[in-house]
Amino acid sequence: MKHGKHYVDSAKLYDGAQLFDIAEALDLCVKTAKAKFDETVEAHIRLGVDSRHADQQVRGAVVLPNGTGKTVRVAVICKEDKQEAAKAAGADYVGAEALVQKIQTENWMDFDVLIATPDMMGLVGRIGRILGPRGLMPSPKAGTVTPDVVKAVSEAKAGKIEYRLDKTNIIHCPIGKASFGTEKLQENFDTLMSAIVKAKPAAAKGQYIRSCVVASTMGPGVKINPSKFGV
Repeated sequence: MKHGKHYVDSAKLYDGAQLFDIAEALDLCVKTAKAKFDETVEAHIRLGVDSRHADQQVRGAVVLPNGTGKTVRVAVICKEDKQEAAKAAGADYVGAEALVQKIQTENWMDFDVLIATPDMMGLVGRIGRILGPRGLMPSPKAGTVTPDVVKAVSEAKAGKIEYRLDKTNIIHCPIGKASFGTEKLQENFDTLMSAIVKAKPAAAKGQYIRSCVVASTMGPGVKINPSKFGV
């Protein structure tokens, strides 16, 4: 694979095989983010579980203390009695049947998070095939199926992120922007890792955190010593 000049220069700053402490790794991420835009810093965590088994799934959501640095567009599907409250909380789009129909017929996807009340999930189920592959299907585990739309909207706007295993048993999550600096990125990273450690399935055997890599959008990956997590 051929990399650009900035990537190659950044990769020379450290030994790619070395395992770093969390603060050191995030500091390197900030230093290697040399693009002209504010790069997103992501964490990639490989777990010692098997996502093919239902009792070894790891999924949830957590509010990052410093947000993600991204403006989140929130859509809410709820009955009319909760729509004004959802709008007041900051929802960008609010509706019921008409909103579902718009997604279904126009393939409209101008939102990053979809929140629904439990009594509307029968309606939302009609567009499950559209939402599912994009990771937008509301879920109780992620806190996006809830009767409290005000809280859900407020948390989404404040920087709530969802974490879940992919097919290769890795969790990929944004933890902020390079402009946040090392300290704020570490606060977000520690919050995410704490949630993932607490979500360890009872059926998981052996070492839980197998590896962890952090990287900016255009920068090389920096490996964190997994023994620091103690699981």
